[in-house]
Amino acid sequence: MVASGQQVEDRLVDAELVRRTLEGDTEGFDELIRRYQRRAVSVAYRLLGNAHDAMEVCQDAFLRAYRSLESLKDPERFGPWLMRTVSNLSLNFRRSRRQSTPIPVDDCLLSGGEEGMGSDWMASAGMPPDEALASELGVAISKAINELPEKQRLALVLFAIEGIAQKDVADTLECSVEAVKWHVFQARKTLKEKLADYL
Repeated sequence: MVASGQQVEDRLVDAELVRRTLEGDTEGFDELIRRYQRRAVSVAYRLLGNAHDAMEVCQDAFLRAYRSLESLKDPERFGPWLMRTVSNLSLNFRRSRRQSTPIPVDDCLLSGGEEGMGSDWMASAGMPPDEALASELGVAISKAINELPEKQRLALVLFAIEGIAQKDVADTLECSVEAVKWHVFQARKTLKEKLADYL
């Protein structure tokens, strides 16, 4: 998949900001935080289901990124590198709580577009989003997503819900683009099987 002009531009800006930071310009890292804070918090929130925990994980992720910035081999890939850190810290935090925290149901149901999973299901079931959110379907979708194997859940959240490019998801999960496609396919297949009674 060829990167768009905007993606190339964003990567060049990231590389420049990384260079400035490594040369001692802390404003360069402040700008990286501004560029990625919203996405980082969103990913952490969808994996943890708690805004306070998500903010805590993201603070830790940015601190770790700052401290290990010199180890980043390709400064143009700062975004995927950071999202991998956010994802790993979120999963470690989740495991440390020893309980399954559901992904917010509205995030799962209202992710729109061709890649959105919930909107297609609601349409096929003939249910408007507001009614679906108030029904057992919402609870069942949330529970089913949280029961997915870790890689499938991560791939689904990052790609289908967050809309992150497959190549970036592959970098985050440290696997191939084909593996990302496979994880998303398997996740959707499992969800359709588990939710067959509702659909």
